[in-house]
Amino acid sequence: MSQQPISRTHAQDLVLQVLDAWGRTVDLNAEFAYDAADPWAVIITFRGASGRSTEPVTWAVGRDLLLQGLTDPAGEGDVQLFPSVDEGGRAAVIMELRSPDGRLVTQMCSSELYRFLSRTLMIVPRGSESMDLDRLAEELVRQSEPQ
Repeated sequence: MSQQPISRTHAQDLVLQVLDAWGRTVDLNAEFAYDAADPWAVIITFRGASGRSTEPVTWAVGRDLLLQGLTDPAGEGDVQLFPSVDEGGRAAVIMELRSPDGRLVTQMCSSELYRFLSRTLMIVPRGSESMDLDRLAEELVRQSEPQ
């Protein structure tokens, strides 16, 4: 019986909540993606509020920062996370993103974030992250060559 190889990537859709200008909760769809080729980063792609079509917005956030934000305040500057409790009394994580264009404060279910991060830890356990620098250099050279 052969064993299936563990995928080197993982993606999961999460629904985050934000407050609109009138104080109402609006769902914001996001894809959290992890690739062992960049083992320290989680790529978060926001696809816009439910039912609205907007251009996707992508953020790269440190996996360790997300892990810390599950239980303790984490981050400085552009990305900050805080453990919290939602209106239903369930564990939640507040994530604040800042850019020159503005600020977004979201709330997500801790168990969903934990489920995503647990799968990334199966791909690349914490402390065993590494990067193939030769492959990275080759890619950078290839991208800079005229086509």
